[in-house]
Amino acid sequence: MRPTLRRTSALLAVSAALAALVTPVGVYAANRAASGAAAPLAPTPEPSGSECRTSVEGSRVIAYCHNPYPSIDLVRLHTECDRWWDVDADGKAVAVEPGRTVRLDDRCWKEVASAWVSHQPG
Repeated sequence: MRPTLRRTSALLAVSAALAALVTPVGVYAANRAASGAAAPLAPTPEPSGSECRTSVEGSRVIAYCHNPYPSIDLVRLHTECDRWWDVDADGKAVAVEPGRTVRLDDRCWKEVASAWVSHQPG
């Protein structure tokens, strides 16, 4: 076999392999274009939730939560005390209505280890 014939058959084999790999991509793109535009987008959720600012002063915890959204948000203050004998507390849920601010407070006997506010749609 001559070198030119060998190169030609190798080039044809590579071209056939490349065409076999590219064909499914082209068929997928053509089907997607024929079926319409892109897939429908998922609906965006309505914003909700209060913005809370928590401060710790000594053994007291105070949190202010403001709800700027049109839905009610249930907030709850959680306090973890530093001492092993001091009882950790989970406050009761308080509804924060749209455009309102609520104050949550709690305390430990001694130091506060951490405090946070949890949210739940109301």
